[in-house]
Amino acid sequence: MEKHKFRTAMQLFTVFFKIGAFTFGGGYAMIPLIQKETVENKKWITDDDILEIMAIAESTPGPIAVNSATFVGYRVCGVFGALMSTIGVVLPSFIIISLISLILNQFQELRVVKYAFFGIRAGVLALLVKALWTMFKKCPKGIVPYTIAVAAFIISGILGVNVLIVIVGCAAAGLVASLINAKKSDGGAAK
Repeated sequence: MEKHKFRTAMQLFTVFFKIGAFTFGGGYAMIPLIQKETVENKKWITDDDILEIMAIAESTPGPIAVNSATFVGYRVCGVFGALMSTIGVVLPSFIIISLISLILNQFQELRVVKYAFFGIRAGVLALLVKALWTMFKKCPKGIVPYTIAVAAFIISGILGVNVLIVIVGCAAAGLVASLINAKKSDGGAAK
C-alpha cells in the first residue's frame, strides 16, 4: 500500500474517532461535524458529495453515522479508508459501552443503581411510545394499514414470529393492497 494512502486512511480513522467520541445525540448530530471535518478542514470531498453521501447513508440499512463514515472513507481512500473510517466512528461507543458494562456488573446490586435503571427503563419506554406516536401520525390512514399494523403486532409480539418475516409479510400485504386499489381505480375509470 502506498505511504500516502496509508497516511490518509489513518487521518480518516482519527477524524471519525474524534467525531464518534465527542458527538452526542445520534447519527444526525454527526452530520455537521462530518461536513466540517471532511469538506472544510480536510477538503477531501465537496458539499455536493456530502449531500450525496447522506442520501445514500439514509437509504441503506444501518446507523447513518456508520454508513456516512464508510461512504466518506471509501470516497476518499477506497476500501481501506472505508474500513478505517468505520472503525474510527464505532470504536468510541464500543469502548464506552464496554467500560460501562464492566462497572455496571460490579454495581448492579446496589439499590441506587437499581433505582436509576428503573427510571431509565421508564424514560426509554416514553421514548418508544413517542416514536410509536410519531410513526402512527405518518402512517397512511385506513382499515388496511391499521389491520396490517395490528396483525404485525400480534404475529411478532404475541406469537413470537421472527421480525424479518413480519416485515416481509407487511411489505407483501401493502403491495397486494396497493395493486387491488390500483385495479379498482382503473376499473372505475374505465366505466
